[in-house]
Amino acid sequence: MNPVRVIERKRDGVRLDPAEVRDFFRAYQRDEVADYQMSAFLMAVVFNGLELSELEALLDVMIHSGATLDLGHLPGPRADKHSTGGVGDKVSLTLAPLAAELGMFVPMMSGRGLGHTGGTLDKLEAIPGYRTDLDLDAFTRVVEDVGYGMIGQTAEIAPIDRRTYDLRSVTGTVPCIPLIASSILSKKLAEDLDVLLLDVKVGDGAFIADRGMSDRLARTMVDLANARGVRTVALQTAMDRPLGVAVGNGLETDEAIATLKGAGPTDFRTLVVREAAEMAALARGRDGRPVPPDAPAHQLAPVVAEWSERAEAALDSGAAFARFLRNVEAQGGDPGACEADGPIAPAAVVRDVYAREDGVVTEVAPRALGRGVVALGGGRRKLGDTIDPSIGFEVLVAPGYEVDGGLLGRVHAASAEQADRAERILRDAIVLGVDRPEPLPLVLGRVGPDGLSPSEPPAE
Repeated sequence: MNPVRVIERKRDGVRLDPAEVRDFFRAYQRDEVADYQMSAFLMAVVFNGLELSELEALLDVMIHSGATLDLGHLPGPRADKHSTGGVGDKVSLTLAPLAAELGMFVPMMSGRGLGHTGGTLDKLEAIPGYRTDLDLDAFTRVVEDVGYGMIGQTAEIAPIDRRTYDLRSVTGTVPCIPLIASSILSKKLAEDLDVLLLDVKVGDGAFIADRGMSDRLARTMVDLANARGVRTVALQTAMDRPLGVAVGNGLETDEAIATLKGAGPTDFRTLVVREAAEMAALARGRDGRPVPPDAPAHQLAPVVAEWSERAEAALDSGAAFARFLRNVEAQGGDPGACEADGPIAPAAVVRDVYAREDGVVTEVAPRALGRGVVALGGGRRKLGDTIDPSIGFEVLVAPGYEVDGGLLGRVHAASAEQADRAERILRDAIVLGVDRPEPLPLVLGRVGPDGLSPSEPPAE
């Protein structure tokens, strides 16, 4: 295998033999292909894409470049969820214990903040003592004992993905459907899952704002995962405004915990319940018969409705919160900090921000708020940066709200000077006008296997 020849062929749009793809990436793992050569190959993929046979070969070599979990001994279905990332997206923190309470085992591997979006691991680490760096044996024990565990990608899992992702983040090759799909699925398919739910964000706050591109990404991942025997569907969800109220790692953790206690913002709770119900329909179904991923809406809707009721009950009863506390303790965190009424990570300065004029909220720009958190020290500008989990925003209005000199939101900052800057960011992100907007529905549609188009969410 000649690395230069492989790069040239992909540069010229030639379909590579699957063996060429596997050999090229295996050589990279053995350091026989240099980083600059891999970077050139990745850029060629950005321009020319990968055909299905090439993509399947890439996914296969990524999965088998490291260890995979063996969870077949667990007495229940294994299920997980992955989000393509958004602003205020703290769903995993609430969804994982809720799904476990509904009878699933959830071995969740998550990531850190990327660009303007926050990361699940950073939110969890706002909890004093919480460890996301467990090895696979310890992680498996937590999943066995608690019903779910939450860690980052270890050195053992898909090491080729770890190396190529670092390259992609510094070479402008992140927004590429085959590279995104193979990166996400190389980790999820290493978890020995029965069921996978994908949350593909659409809108300004998403990495992929274009609806057509998000459709293709959802279909690609759904088809690849189902072909490997993992029952998989994707929900396309709104990211044209922040999800929930909180934006910022500590604040989002507080909001996830509040929802586990039976409260929380309506839109956030609604999405968590919907995703838990979709996972349960695929994993457990009705009378022990899981609903197939390509089930028609009339077959799916009543099962999702039943599981939605159970999910609501698990939140309102405190059962999901109790399971969350068990996980916190099992992973080295302080359950008392989660039970307390105060914030997990209190900020030095908290300031209310009021409207200076009247009008209708026409936009709450999620990307601007996400970038604002990063700029203020609540996220990473480069790998290795330390983040301040206390930094963030509470957005107390949404598109369509009428503002009459009232409270727009709240900023959480490390100093008065920083609070001034945060206030400007919040004011700029909230646009007032006259005409009432038409925001995206919370769930735009559902993508199943076999090239099914996104459809309206089942009636609940």
